[in-house]
Amino acid sequence: MKKALLMLLAAAIVGAGGTPTDVKAATGKKVVAAKKKAPRVVVQITSKKMARAKSVHHSASLDDARHLALQSSAALVLDQATGEVLFEKNSGAVLPIASITKLMTAMVVLDATPDLTETLAIGEEDVDIVKGTRSRLKVGTHLAREEMLRLALMSSENRAAAALSRHYSGGREAFVAAMNQKAQALGLVDTRFQDPTGLTAANVSSPRDLARMVDAAHRYPLIREFSTTSTGEFSIAGRSQQFRNTNTLVKSPTWEIGLSKTGYISEAGKCLVMQAWLNNKPTIIVLLDSWGRMTRIGDANRIKRWVESASLMRPSAG
Repeated sequence: MKKALLMLLAAAIVGAGGTPTDVKAATGKKVVAAKKKAPRVVVQITSKKMARAKSVHHSASLDDARHLALQSSAALVLDQATGEVLFEKNSGAVLPIASITKLMTAMVVLDATPDLTETLAIGEEDVDIVKGTRSRLKVGTHLAREEMLRLALMSSENRAAAALSRHYSGGREAFVAAMNQKAQALGLVDTRFQDPTGLTAANVSSPRDLARMVDAAHRYPLIREFSTTSTGEFSIAGRSQQFRNTNTLVKSPTWEIGLSKTGYISEAGKCLVMQAWLNNKPTIIVLLDSWGRMTRIGDANRIKRWVESASLMRPSAG
């Protein structure tokens, strides 16, 4: 009976976000830490939770935030479990989001519960005539819908995203309408979509909205998996080709990233959104309109060091 009670107590501590150290302190029993990539449960963010959390900044984080110099013109760092805003910079600014769009594209694709093994073809309609971007997916390339989705999320393949939308029931126009309907359902008041790739500057959002969009996308296992895959090999026109993730941080041993998406067009600058575990807590990072080639990566690393620093700890009472 005593052993059973201890096991229940340990389970309750872990379920509430406790660490193995917390369990040992409460029960006297050592618990082996879970593997790095083990699934973690995160409480869904709501608009009420975010509103409440904005009022609970503690003085230490506010003081330190003044010294967190980010190169991105708009940013938000959020505790995903509690909704607490750890840092914000122009978080209400409505800006072009480029390929961050593809997170919504992926959600709309998966919401339709399509046959992921169905073969789709790249057509002339999928070629970028807005920015003239290149692609290794030549017209006539055939890939399974799942592979198209992986390429859209991992390598930000525009033609893959375009093909996914074109093969949606009702076509691309219905797909874009579903993207905007999904945004409304999620309460994204600053978010508008006109295409599924993000090549148009008319796709806009704010850091506040994107934090909620990242939270929603994180609930899709395939989006988590595909957006954090570092490399992948695909058979294209009978040849094996390797594609890489557009976010180099996904292969870094110092990061534990649960979701990732980059974006870039000239009007949007360099953009990056991530869900990552910092200080053993699920954290959402949104970085928009960064102009240096590596500044969004530098900003992410600066945020990581800042969040993990001892100066973010709440002062002890008394």
